Amino acid sequence: MSDTAEFPIVRARDLETELNYLAAGIERPRTYTDAAPPGEPQSTFVTEPHTIRIRDARAATERASLDREGFALIRHHSAVQDFWDEEEIRTRYYPEVEAAIAEATGASRVFIFDHTLRRRVPGVEEDRGYAPLRQPVPRVHVDHTAKSGPQRVRDLLPDDAEELLRGRVQVINLWRPLIEPLRDHPLAVADARSVDPADLVPTDLVYPHRVGETYAVRYNQAHRWFYVPDMRTDEALLIKCFDSKTDGRARFAPHTAFRDPTVPDNVRPRESIEVRTLVFHPA
Repeated sequence: MSDTAEFPIVRARDLETELNYLAAGIERPRTYTDAAPPGEPQSTFVTEPHTIRIRDARAATERASLDREGFALIRHHSAVQDFWDEEEIRTRYYPEVEAAIAEATGASRVFIFDHTLRRRVPGVEEDRGYAPLRQPVPRVHVDHTAKSGPQRVRDLLPDDAEELLRGRVQVINLWRPLIEPLRDHPLAVADARSVDPADLVPTDLVYPHRVGETYAVRYNQAHRWFYVPDMRTDEALLIKCFDSKTDGRARFAPHTAFRDPTVPDNVRPRESIEVRTLVFHPA
């Protein structure tokens, strides 16, 4: 269940650290999820670091919301005993996530289309092979685009797609840590209002049988970033990765894992789960 009651006011723990943006001059990166064809690089994605101030979301004077900033922090208690048990995730956690997102958005239907478990392994580079156990992603990105959001509806719900696309469609992730307090490589989320559409660069994600599209993000000093210090396992972040509404509401919230420079190297490595959902509202 989720609890949208106000979080207690705390002393701000803002920080400065480096975030990895798309490097200048890279126009449309491409990454193969399987082995790249002979002579092709696995990925043409090149990043460049920028020093960024990241604000404490708990201490913000105004609580973030999905339609304004593009993300929201909620209380979310789960009855799951073992998040590394795939069957328990699908039979117990999926219904919990569906209910939490429906409550937070007022949606008429929530459809979960996948989830990803992550465990950081120190000394191992970011996994670009999309193995079952994946590392945190230390580069600024958005999971879907103005093109790929609707396409996921057509791919996954072909019989109902045209009717569903006549209404409002969102792609919303529910992200939570599996250890607490989470101090190793937490998640930073950008205020969608601070992101210019020109900052978002379509990126090809090449699967064996289809080509997906995500957004890489160019650096812009106007970006405003937030994180949740010492996040607990009964908390979750809702992150909007697409919204079909173009009336000024947040549509895309860039996010990334990052290293907190105030945290010692010997803390327990991050473990987390994110669930990706299609969220529908009637026309």
